[in-house]
Amino acid sequence: MINTIVDIDEIDYIYKEDKSIFDSIKKRGIAIPVQVEKYDNKYKCIDGNKRLTAAYELSKDDIKYRKIPIMILNDYSKAGSSFWGNTQNKH
Repeated sequence: MINTIVDIDEIDYIYKEDKSIFDSIKKRGIAIPVQVEKYDNKYKCIDGNKRLTAAYELSKDDIKYRKIPIMILNDYSKAGSSFWGNTQNKH
């Protein structure tokens, strides 16, 4: 898994409005990264559609909400042997 920040336009998500989280995101931003999977050069939202919808609506008035913290669930590019804390095979 990789954590990073991307522009909201790079994420495919389902618009799900929930006004109850607007105030929280307006005050704190997105505190918990949106979970996505990467396909080609695009991300697909797995968990966080309501947070993305709120960020999209808030970004109409302030561009700072366009930057979205994400957790890429299907990216194991950094998961080499040193990922497990030991570079020697002891099998």
